[in-house]
Amino acid sequence: MVEQGRSDDNVIFVGRKPSMAYVLGVITQFNDGKKEVHIKARGKAISRAVDVTEIVRRRFVSDVQINDIKFGTEERELEDKTKINVSTIDIVLKK
Repeated sequence: MVEQGRSDDNVIFVGRKPSMAYVLGVITQFNDGKKEVHIKARGKAISRAVDVTEIVRRRFVSDVQINDIKFGTEERELEDKTKINVSTIDIVLKK
């Protein structure tokens, strides 16, 4: 569910692509004038989200800071109707 007044165009969802694909997305968001970018990931992609954050901060946009890190757990239902818990992370970068 999308919160009122908040646009999801400053959110980068990290998945299976190479890290540099997401780094490019974050850099593009900042170049488009966004002051804040959310990097979100679940499960095994969490480590890639952390890598993306560090690559952006250390190599490309030196004036970006980590504003907030939120983590949690989502309950997912598989095809066979069993439920599993999946870890989530939301890293907020601010310029």
